[in-house]
Amino acid sequence: MIVFDHVTKKYKTNIGLDDVSVKIDDGDFVFLVGPSGAGKSTFVKLILREIDADKGRIIVKGEDVTEFSNRRIPKLRRNIGIVFQDFRLLPKKTVYENVAFAMEIVHKSAKTIKRQVPQVLGLVGMSGEAHKYPDELSAGEQQRVAIARAIINNPKLLIADEPTGNLDPDTAWEIMQLLGEINARGTTVLMVTHAKDIVDRMDKRVIAIDNGKIVRDDYGTYNMDESMWKQEMISDTIQMPFPTPHTRAERERRMAELKAQSGRSSSAAERLRKRRERRAKEAKLKAEKETRKKAEDFLKDGRKDK
Repeated sequence: MIVFDHVTKKYKTNIGLDDVSVKIDDGDFVFLVGPSGAGKSTFVKLILREIDADKGRIIVKGEDVTEFSNRRIPKLRRNIGIVFQDFRLLPKKTVYENVAFAMEIVHKSAKTIKRQVPQVLGLVGMSGEAHKYPDELSAGEQQRVAIARAIINNPKLLIADEPTGNLDPDTAWEIMQLLGEINARGTTVLMVTHAKDIVDRMDKRVIAIDNGKIVRDDYGTYNMDESMWKQEMISDTIQMPFPTPHTRAERERRMAELKAQSGRSSSAAERLRKRRERRAKEAKLKAEKETRKKAEDFLKDGRKDK
């Protein structure tokens, strides 16, 4: 399915991969692990031809993708399912429409779409949510929809990039069971993750990368230095401090000053509230637009600018 033959990828300030050779067979379930900057993202981007290797060959489904022209890259990506940590669902489309869109891009007939979408939604346990929009779903439900979209065109390879990163432990395990079922149906699964507990529990093949080199390739547990993965979990988590009494008191003081200066406390507070709502709405619309563009660009398989 995938062969890296002495592959090297260098960046200006560091090495992404350094003379890497590895083979992933049809039907494998493989975890790709390692600290930030180790080369995991480079590994995936090379498979998708988002970036080019400096040396070596990369074989995907029997073809050397390093020799592909830009015109052949869309077809390569259409045969690979991708699941992202942040879901990348189209916010203005329903669950059904999000999944159907992946089929429309490859010009499937309306009859085929009408038949296959309900089947795949049933597989991921989302049949009853077909007419809901992404913002009406939980994180776990959104990820199920993302998986449905990734497998709707029956890819032989599914790449999951931190698919449980935004999920609670119970929901994360449900997603892993779903990926296991998809793998059991014959799909090769390559999952990038830092989730030590999941890797240990699944007991699948583990490829560990560090400093651009494969430092371990066997079956079983995460089995990397504990301090390394603990620091990795910390570094990949956005640290958001809870509001302290001091910050709340400060906000109250500022609001009191605003009221005293205006002499019209209620109207000033109302203007402030409306201003904040307007800014929040503008930020949300901007974020939705960016998310929609990313999803549409990827689903259309256009080559990304680097």
